[in-house]
Amino acid sequence: MRTLVISDVHANLEALEAVLRTVQRKGVARIISLGDVVGYGANPNQVLDTLQRQRRTKIYVRGNHDRVASGEGEPDEFNPAARQAILWSREKLSRDGRNRLRNFVVGPVDLGDGTLLCHGTPDDEDEYLLSEVQAMRIFSAYPHKLVLFGHTHLPSIFRLDQRGDISGELAEAGMTLRMEPGIRYLVNPGSVGQPRDRDTRAAFGLWNSKRSTFRFMRADYDIAGAIDAICCAGLPEILGRRLRSGF
Repeated sequence: MRTLVISDVHANLEALEAVLRTVQRKGVARIISLGDVVGYGANPNQVLDTLQRQRRTKIYVRGNHDRVASGEGEPDEFNPAARQAILWSREKLSRDGRNRLRNFVVGPVDLGDGTLLCHGTPDDEDEYLLSEVQAMRIFSAYPHKLVLFGHTHLPSIFRLDQRGDISGELAEAGMTLRMEPGIRYLVNPGSVGQPRDRDTRAAFGLWNSKRSTFRFMRADYDIAGAIDAICCAGLPEILGRRLRSGF
């Protein structure tokens, strides 16, 4: 099955629409979102509506911003800009939007084929998985061949080989990961709506479970339009500047 894997859309409608246009002719049968559909950006309801309209099989995992925006948590550990944005999102969300967020599945999600889905880590949707030490802990605690995660906004791969050696790397746009027998993987597709690897394009992945490949992809989008929407909404300017810097 060919699957579109996205994460951290963060209410960036322009970026999400660009990703969906890019994969329109790719034969995608399923879409997986690894969390944080809302927060930061200016179009939470429109993004949720767009995802709801997808006619593919849909698996939407909850992220920490989704949890707080739905009213099921408070932004106690958010930085000031993130806190202002998520409280704004909570106020602007329609009742249907809040209900959709509450219906997102709480990770980890076991697909039953050796694949596990989560937002931060399988243990904690708020944890940033950035180091090989953290990755080894996950590999030790969970037997899955493939763990798909988000939250860091960095397209990345961690590998554990048959000798127990671990390695990690950032994934470049256009790179195709070919998953080999006996090797286990943690894979992050990067962020659709607020990339932080200094590439301003929307990041996403195409996973072919039959061929055991994961292709890291990018899509150009209307960054100026997304920034204008943030400014018109009265959200913190830094959230727009980050779209221009990709960091």
